[in-house]
Amino acid sequence: MPIAHWQARFEEYLQHNWLQDDKAHDVAHFRRVWKTSQQIMATTEADRLVVLTACYFHDIVNLPKNHPERHLASTQAAQETLRILDTTFPDFPHHLYDAVAHAVRAHSFSAGIAPQTLEAKIVQDADRLESLGAIGLARVFYTSGALGRPLFDSEDPLANGRELDDATYALDHFQKKLLKLPETMQTEAGRELARYNADFLVSYMAKLCAELKGDYCGIEQEVMQQFSSQKHSS
Repeated sequence: MPIAHWQARFEEYLQHNWLQDDKAHDVAHFRRVWKTSQQIMATTEADRLVVLTACYFHDIVNLPKNHPERHLASTQAAQETLRILDTTFPDFPHHLYDAVAHAVRAHSFSAGIAPQTLEAKIVQDADRLESLGAIGLARVFYTSGALGRPLFDSEDPLANGRELDDATYALDHFQKKLLKLPETMQTEAGRELARYNADFLVSYMAKLCAELKGDYCGIEQEVMQQFSSQKHSS
């Protein structure tokens, strides 16, 4: 069956059977992760059906970021994915079950599971790229708003004189996690895209710091230099 037909079937199933309120992890998110995965694996021998399936079901179980069992969500998602494939898509190749389940389990940052296959590395990179750039920026503030967290510490937005705390301030999440993602990328294509998108986040941080000082027409060059120097020294 052509890959596009599998994609259409997966989307139809999710639209009619998957109920959830997190708009940062909806079917549109799955579709974007799949599009990014296609870019990453364009010159590889990765199994496209494994990658597609993992992209569309990796967040089928999605626990809130402040849930005590958040780190178990991807394992639960892998189990639910296999259940769905077995009951709803009986024609899905059974010999691909293990590869799909591993890619789903390994995609999660909080789970800390190292990807062992090319397909799992591609899905992990593509999902993490969704956390960077313009979409990633929007998702950070969307999620923090849903959790009732302040956007930033106006007096010390970059935590120069305090501990980073992304459970309190949305902007802290940039340094706490997002700007560290490029070094975790598993593929060369993923690393290149991640570095590019991380630079966008740094530019945003520099612009925000300038505005907090009343400068709405410039950016904080010190911020750009600080994170540029960290990037090149890491």
